[in-house]
Amino acid sequence: MKILVVDDETDVRTLFEQRFRREIRNGQFSFSFAYSGEEALRYLHEHASEVVLILSDINMPGMSGLELLKRIKQEYAAPPPPSPQVMMITAYGDADSRAEALQLGANDFLTKPVDFTALKDKLLQLATHEN
Repeated sequence: MKILVVDDETDVRTLFEQRFRREIRNGQFSFSFAYSGEEALRYLHEHASEVVLILSDINMPGMSGLELLKRIKQEYAAPPPPSPQVMMITAYGDADSRAEALQLGANDFLTKPVDFTALKDKLLQLATHEN
């Protein structure tokens, strides 16, 4: 399962690669990383049919994660390719951000610090349904 992680914190790459080392090694998950909403859209334009899930931070300079979510849902609304699922991640678990993310079409909402055990369970469930 191809996952695009969007976060302006560059150390997120090391964190995901460490936490999902086994799943990456056995081919269950493949991660790509974008460090801005704009970079994520460029990546999607080139690899849209590959990406199954997007994990995006909400608070980023430039294009916010919510703006990215809105653009993804507009541009990839109908197949082909199928629209990727989008999980939003934020350091602020406030009700307004959650409501806005869900209203814009987010499939899930996670708060930082990310509970990687729970995230791994969700990703494994998604991978099971994908096959």
